[in-house]
Amino acid sequence: MADAKLAPNLPDWMVEHANRYIASGGTEGHMYKITQPGRPELTVPSLLLTTTGRRSGERYIFPLFYGETGNGGYIIVASKGGAPKHPQWYLNIQAQPEVEVQVGTKKLKARARTAAGNERARLWQEALKFWPPYADYQEKTEREIPVVVLDPA
Repeated sequence: MADAKLAPNLPDWMVEHANRYIASGGTEGHMYKITQPGRPELTVPSLLLTTTGRRSGERYIFPLFYGETGNGGYIIVASKGGAPKHPQWYLNIQAQPEVEVQVGTKKLKARARTAAGNERARLWQEALKFWPPYADYQEKTEREIPVVVLDPA
């Protein structure tokens, strides 16, 4: 991930979080404490996803909340807070599914794919366990929010 840089236009809290994660080598930032208005404090596992820009070819790092698939992979959700369009990282992995992932201090190469059908339904329920606001995000948008599986390469 040495040649990668933080994705542009990230909210300030994500930039601070990612910088702490990167600077510490993953010893800080893996478990992220967050409080949203009207909700209890949550501690959510986060990873760093490095994608290749579909137009620029540059490598970008995105801090994302995650869950585990149960077979060594990870799940991430392309929610963008319920925005009408997919996040940039999701568009990047559609064009180039080979990614790098950092989970705590562990780094690995992975192949990203969008879950569908019964797998998506099952993994969506898992995602709601680690980040319940995804349900609210889905209600805000007409698009089906993608659930992405990161399979170790």
